[in-house]
Amino acid sequence: MNITGKIQVPASISAVFQKLSDPIFFASCIDGVSNLTEIGPNKYSAVLETKIAYIKMKFAITVEITELDSPHRITAKTEGNPIGLVGRLTTVSTANLSELDGETMIEYAIDIVLTGKLGSLGQPVLRSKAKELENQFANNLKNAFLN
Repeated sequence: MNITGKIQVPASISAVFQKLSDPIFFASCIDGVSNLTEIGPNKYSAVLETKIAYIKMKFAITVEITELDSPHRITAKTEGNPIGLVGRLTTVSTANLSELDGETMIEYAIDIVLTGKLGSLGQPVLRSKAKELENQFANNLKNAFLN
């Protein structure tokens, strides 16, 4: 499943890139992420708790930043296993940053692969959850620059 979108942030491209490339800040923008730990250069583990439709899920995830091209591009690979459910989550996420009238436009693409019982939830349900997470992330990111 591929998800794409844009987020306009009221800050300079260098400030946005700096924030997005900080794993602690990035994780703070995603509701349900906890226990972020560095496990190697540009590699982190964390726990993600979320609710998809009527199912509450908890994932053990690892995130590896695979490309940092300051201040224009960040690519990361995420792998996760749900705790208590059979399946696997794998994503490759790319964020391309550009300047737009003194602000920053983030164009992102996320390729998501879900296997096992996760994959059986259906794309409409998963797309709805992805949109919800996108809105939460965008609001948290924008608010970080407004305060």
